[in-house]
Amino acid sequence: MDHAFTTEIKAILAKHFKSAADEVFERSPLLQYINIKTRSATRGSKSRNSYANLYAIYVLVEDYVQRKFHVKGNYAKDAGVQFSKLFKRQRELPFGGKLQNHALNHRMNEEFKKFFPQVDATPILRVVETKRYWINERLLKVGKGKREVNIGPAVLEIIDAYTMVKKRSFEEFIATCERLNKISGKGSKEIEMFIIGLLAPSVDARLFEIVSYAILKHFYHDQKVYFGFQRDRIKEERLKLYKTGRTNANDGGIDFVMQPLGRFFQVTETLDVKKYFLDIDKIERYPISFVIKSGASIADLKAQLKRGAEKQYGVKAVVDKYMACIEEVINIEVLQDRFRKAVKDGYLKSIIAEIVLQSKVEFNYEDEEH
Repeated sequence: MDHAFTTEIKAILAKHFKSAADEVFERSPLLQYINIKTRSATRGSKSRNSYANLYAIYVLVEDYVQRKFHVKGNYAKDAGVQFSKLFKRQRELPFGGKLQNHALNHRMNEEFKKFFPQVDATPILRVVETKRYWINERLLKVGKGKREVNIGPAVLEIIDAYTMVKKRSFEEFIATCERLNKISGKGSKEIEMFIIGLLAPSVDARLFEIVSYAILKHFYHDQKVYFGFQRDRIKEERLKLYKTGRTNANDGGIDFVMQPLGRFFQVTETLDVKKYFLDIDKIERYPISFVIKSGASIADLKAQLKRGAEKQYGVKAVVDKYMACIEEVINIEVLQDRFRKAVKDGYLKSIIAEIVLQSKVEFNYEDEEH
C-alpha cells in the first residue's frame, strides 16, 4: 500500500541500501507495517496519528542500535532492556508525553499480527517476571548470506522523519488557530468553517475530543439549574463542563464531567457495543452520555447499539438495563448544531481559544518549546 509518505520511506532506504532499497522494502514485514502506520503523515494535523505503536518499535530499536547490536551481533544472548527505561524514553519523544504501556505490552504485537498473520515473528519480546524487553532481531534482518542487511538504523530514521512531518503539521494547525483567534468580527465565517471541518469522522480522535469539549463547554455555559438543601435557600448555578484528563486516558470511561448535575460524558469513535457497555460497567452502570464521532443519525446509532446489546446479552431485562444507562447520544450533527448555537451566543472566539489551549496541553506543545 503506497501513500504519500512511502516516497520518503523509500528515499531513506535508498540512502542506506542503494539499489537494494526496493527489495528490502518489499521483503520486510516490519517496514511494511511502518509504512501502514505512517500513512497519516501528509494528511495534516487532523488525521489519525500512530505514535504509540511506532514509538514502541522506536525505543526498542534505538536501544538495539545504540548498543551496536546491528554491527557486533550477539543480541540473542542479551539480557534485554528494562521496561522503565523504555517507558521513560517513549514519553520523551515528540507527542509521547502521556503514552501508556499498552503498545509495549501487547497492542503493537496484536496489530502487527492482524496485518501480517502469515509472519511467525512477534515484533516485541518480553519476560513478564523480569520486565525485560527485546525487539525481535529476525524482523531487523532482511535477506540472506552476503545479501543480508540490518534495517535498524533505517527504521529509526523513518520514524524520526514521520515525527518531524507530524510536528510541522501540528505547528501549522496551532498557528492557524492562533491566527483565526486574532481575526476581528468580519472573519468569523472563516473561523466557523475551520471548526466545522474539525467535526468529521476522519479527524484524529484526540482532536475530535478537544473540539467536542470546547463546543459543549460553551453550549452549556449559559444554562442554569437551581439547587439547595432548603426551600428558602435555593441557589442558581450555571452548568460547568470539566475535562477529566488527557484524551484516550485509562480513566474509567469518563472524559467530561458536568457540575452540578454530575453528568458523565464519554467520547468515542467505535460502534463496538462491547466497548460502550464496558464503559458503563466501569462506573457501576451510572448513566453516561456518549459523544460519537459519526455522521449517522441519533436514531440509527441507538438502534445499532440496541441490536448489539440484544446480540450480546439476549435477555430483554438486561438489554433494557444497559440501554437505560445511555443518558444521551451526541453525534456530529448535534455537535454542529450546538456549535452554531454557541456561536450565536457570542462564544466563537472563546471556543477556538479553548481548542488552542487544550491542543497544546494534549500534545505537549509548550513542553517541547522550552
